[in-house]
Amino acid sequence: MSSSFFFQTQIDNFLLFSQISNVENLSPQTIRQVMKEMQSMVETPLEGIKIQINDADVTDIQALIEGPAGTPYAGGLFRVKLTLGKDFPQAPPKAFFITKIFHPNVAANGEICVNTLKKDWKPDLGIKHILLTIKCLLIVPNPESALNEEAGKLLLERYDDYSQRAKMMTEIHAQTAKSTDAKDDDGPSSKKHAVDKKLQDKKKEKLIKEKKRMLKRL
Repeated sequence: MSSSFFFQTQIDNFLLFSQISNVENLSPQTIRQVMKEMQSMVETPLEGIKIQINDADVTDIQALIEGPAGTPYAGGLFRVKLTLGKDFPQAPPKAFFITKIFHPNVAANGEICVNTLKKDWKPDLGIKHILLTIKCLLIVPNPESALNEEAGKLLLERYDDYSQRAKMMTEIHAQTAKSTDAKDDDGPSSKKHAVDKKLQDKKKEKLIKEKKRMLKRL
């Protein structure tokens, strides 16, 4: 069975399912377009961006974006969500950071403010362009259209303070746990590793609590 045939079957199944889901306001053509674009990003991933497909609802698009190197967000992994409205693609989707972040263009509820999703939106831009724009926003924030006024003011007037605050939020909320793929066994080295990991986890938990207290004082 070819991959194109398999993917077409997925589309047909989704279109059938969408009759009873919350995407009935989207045209079949739009659904096909979105699913093909997302499948393309799965097969050829964007650098630092991992798309996550919700097979039950194409209007719910989520992706994991790696914090770009050289920014206060480096080392973090941020989950973002795009929600397609009934007028998509004529109207832009809404975009949110699910992962907490300290950024001028991200509101307290996670809503993202960027011109691409407002006055500069064009129906042919697509999901890929939006995700790349959000990643670029982590590199070059725009304090002129700040949803977080405190972050915008710090960025302009006291960058070091802004950077410190953003780094702390990243370390607390966007750090990823290192995967442990090694198989468990009852050997002494395995038990020592388990003890070491437990101690490291406790130290990390204590450090995060201290940073949270520091954030409250800022």
